[in-house]
Amino acid sequence: MIQLFKQAKLNKMTVFLLLVFTTLQMAGTLLLPTLTADIINDGVMAQNMNYVLRTGALMLSVAILTGLFSVLSTYFSSEVATRFAKNTRKRLFAHTQQLSYQDYKHFSASSLITRATNDIEQLQSTLGMFFEMMVPAPFVVLIGMILAFARDPAMALIILVSSIVMVVVFGLITTKVFPLFAKVQKGLDQMNGSVAQYISGIRVVRAFNRTKLETERMDESFQDFARVNIKINRLFAAMMPLIMFVMSLTTVAIVWFGGRRIEGGNMQIGDITAIMQYTGNILMYLVMMVFVVIYIPRAKVCAQRIREVTDYKPEIKDGDAEIEAHTKLSLTFKDVTFRYQDAENAVLKNLNFTCKEGTTTAIIGGTGSGKSTIARLIPRLIDATSGQILLNGVDIKDITQEETRSRIGFVPQKAFLFSGTIADNLRHGNPSATLEDMKHAASIAQSDDFIMEKDGGYDAMISQGGKNLSGGQRQRISIARMLMKKPDIYVFDDSFSALDFKTDAALRNALKEITENAIVINIAQRISTIRDADQILVVDEGEIVGCGTHDKLMKTCEVYQEIAHSQLSKEELAT
Repeated sequence: MIQLFKQAKLNKMTVFLLLVFTTLQMAGTLLLPTLTADIINDGVMAQNMNYVLRTGALMLSVAILTGLFSVLSTYFSSEVATRFAKNTRKRLFAHTQQLSYQDYKHFSASSLITRATNDIEQLQSTLGMFFEMMVPAPFVVLIGMILAFARDPAMALIILVSSIVMVVVFGLITTKVFPLFAKVQKGLDQMNGSVAQYISGIRVVRAFNRTKLETERMDESFQDFARVNIKINRLFAAMMPLIMFVMSLTTVAIVWFGGRRIEGGNMQIGDITAIMQYTGNILMYLVMMVFVVIYIPRAKVCAQRIREVTDYKPEIKDGDAEIEAHTKLSLTFKDVTFRYQDAENAVLKNLNFTCKEGTTTAIIGGTGSGKSTIARLIPRLIDATSGQILLNGVDIKDITQEETRSRIGFVPQKAFLFSGTIADNLRHGNPSATLEDMKHAASIAQSDDFIMEKDGGYDAMISQGGKNLSGGQRQRISIARMLMKKPDIYVFDDSFSALDFKTDAALRNALKEITENAIVINIAQRISTIRDADQILVVDEGEIVGCGTHDKLMKTCEVYQEIAHSQLSKEELAT
């Protein structure tokens, strides 16, 4: 947690003012019992009204200032804790943006959400309590004990014994609580994961009539989480009566022994009043200190979980090379092999091919042949295990990710849209785009017509993931978003699969006018989508088993022939 605090880069002046006002608050808290004793001993008992008025005015001033310092201390502690949470969450999110497709396998989505929300909130609340309660507590307890001993050592001994008893009680309870906090955070991960899985798969659950089963599974995760929290709360519930018992017993002891000492002339009434106030302050701050100590292990668990992410070394690292200026743009796969982490066999094996400017390269193959993996390699969503991917002769591993991706337009296999308007989604491709720019891109993507039919047109709202649109509409808006970018390389990862044949053909024809000087890579399942490509790569079990035009592959590649005959009739193949 200390490391995270340093990395949060907080305003030093704010922290300094927090410590100043906390110190002044402690000083006022410790000064009031002394003034109380003096006003009773030297004013009330001596019947000196002038002294009572002077000291009373001073006490009132100290009380007001102490209250003001307390408010300012709380304000600045909240400012520090909130700023810490903001900066830590920002740094955590920024680091997750550097993680590759494979890196995300180390952290589930539900776990990352819990770490970015609940874990940081726990740290924020603990940090606020630390400055408000933990920082002043040792000084109030120590100085309060010294002042109590100065008043009457015998009475101060009662306070010391009570403090030791409370610490022992706290120690016994906290040893039971500490191991449970880690279970709480893991339980949150599991619970969030169960809820996210149920909601995202609700259609499948209902289609198979498995609502009851999934509900029972969710109930199980809820019950596990509840059991751990109930156990913690029971321990805390047992602690509070013990605290009150010790404090009450201490008060009775001070009054009884104090009365005996006053009767014997060894102590003044004002002194016992001051000692009772010291006792209240000492025990109260001791309770607050231990209360914070109890939560520190949970904060430690949360800090470790956050640092697991921020300290994780991303698989993909930036280089500093510049792309050479060539007359013709080229993308080359040179002996590229890729294997997923912990996988026995490689998904791709020694791929070699070149895509040139002004040409369309199509990639086709069976399910699981590695087509989408090739698509992810090009914008460096994942990195090749071995071999090189060269952009204008430069290995993309030696170029910054920003530079590489600025040249590449990528439409993933599963079209995803963000919540907001259609215009907001299109501007992901070009933040400064005008309405005319969006209409042009949408017309090429065959989406302008259905967009204009919607209430609001380009200002029509889209739900998260585009769930209020059909699959074909999502794909076309995703393609339009990519066209807004005007990249050098267009990568379509089976992006026309939800389109009918007529829309597919119209879209491909419209694309030709804007891709004359670009590289187009079209990954598809349908022969009709890729048969006009300049070169077609046939991928089977991670290897290229055929390369050439449609006519050439129909004569030389058995795998391509099987795919073609399974999709098209002899008459369609002959045309």
